[in-house]
Amino acid sequence: MKVKATVSSTARKARKAHFNAPSHLRQKIMSATLSKELRAKYNVRSIPIRRDDEVMVMRGQFKERDGKVTQVYRKKWRIHIERITRDKVNGQTVPVGIHPSKVVITKIKLDKDRKALLDRKNKATKSKDA
Repeated sequence: MKVKATVSSTARKARKAHFNAPSHLRQKIMSATLSKELRAKYNVRSIPIRRDDEVMVMRGQFKERDGKVTQVYRKKWRIHIERITRDKVNGQTVPVGIHPSKVVITKIKLDKDRKALLDRKNKATKSKDA
């Protein structure tokens, strides 16, 4: 059953919209969950990931490894984390791209915009609970 008249429920169109999304929408889609401690502190489940956040990888080859986000590669839907690299055949080291859904944010880089976002999301969850 169709839920929203303005949004297509066709899988083909949903995939096309996702993979052709512009950069400002990709930022929102590239969100990561907060750790249990941060979730309890801010009463928020997830936020869009950004450059100096500290994260821990929860899935894949680099599971349980943590570090600071060095780059959010929106074009490839990946983030690069310090000390998570691979050696190429020629000896050069390159960062390994990790999908933001496979990490947990352990420390947030707070500025006024980020603080406002957390407050806004917290108010939204409080109003739902009431």
